[in-house]
Amino acid sequence: MNMSQLVVPVNDRDHVAGSVEAPVVLVEYGDFECPHCGRAYPIVEAARRYLSDELCFVYRHFPLAEVHPHATLAAEASEAAGTQGKFWDMHHMLFEHQNALDEPYLLVYADELHLDVTRFATELAEGVHTRKVRDDFRGGVRSGVNGTPTFFINGARFDGNWADPGAFIAVLAQVAAYVHGSEPIGSDR
Repeated sequence: MNMSQLVVPVNDRDHVAGSVEAPVVLVEYGDFECPHCGRAYPIVEAARRYLSDELCFVYRHFPLAEVHPHATLAAEASEAAGTQGKFWDMHHMLFEHQNALDEPYLLVYADELHLDVTRFATELAEGVHTRKVRDDFRGGVRSGVNGTPTFFINGARFDGNWADPGAFIAVLAQVAAYVHGSEPIGSDR
């Protein structure tokens, strides 16, 4: 396991699902157009359901714009939805419709989520959220992120196998047990 550390701590600019006081804080640097992130999405959702209050999930943007031409605008769309209290709804929508991230689709999703579509479209057109997306990306680079998805568990980069749902959830549960002071799974003590 690589011991790279999360350089930018979880803060009030982040999108947080759960309590930052939870024993496990999982930060994902992701890209809405990345097929690997698309595969990670239901695994993270399963982990959130399984660990419930034991897990805090933070999503940060790391659009790989050179290979995913719609990723940056999709990230900005999630931020525009966030200003209307619907970041997580848009996050789910974008991952569930990964192959349709052109601007006309983003406007349809905004409408389906009952957003103020005019405000949403204006924020996208004016690049209101470009800086937030860029700041997330730069923070990721400073933390050693070089691909997506990249996960950090309680500030340490996780380079294990996130693609095996059982194993990934077991690692998160083990961290929660450790934080609570109980014996980790597989301990010889």
